[in-house]
Amino acid sequence: MSTTDELMFFKSSYSSDRINCVEVAHIPTGFRKSSYSGQEPNCVEVADLPCGAAVRDSKNPTKGHIPFPAREWDAFLNATRSDRP
Repeated sequence: MSTTDELMFFKSSYSSDRINCVEVAHIPTGFRKSSYSGQEPNCVEVADLPCGAAVRDSKNPTKGHIPFPAREWDAFLNATRSDRP
């Protein structure tokens, strides 16, 4: 994986001048409804990440998301696609 494929982490503003600190990365806000959700109003939403994908619940978007590395996301997509009729 090249550096352009990775999330950009930076020192948290809460860490002040500490050497050992928390680093954070911004998650894209471009979540979209999963194609598997059909016409359901409550669905899974997905966002592309530089190094994989993030998934969240459309009913509770402020509750957070689950990030998946590219390898795991690809394996998930391949498994679900092979089960589609």
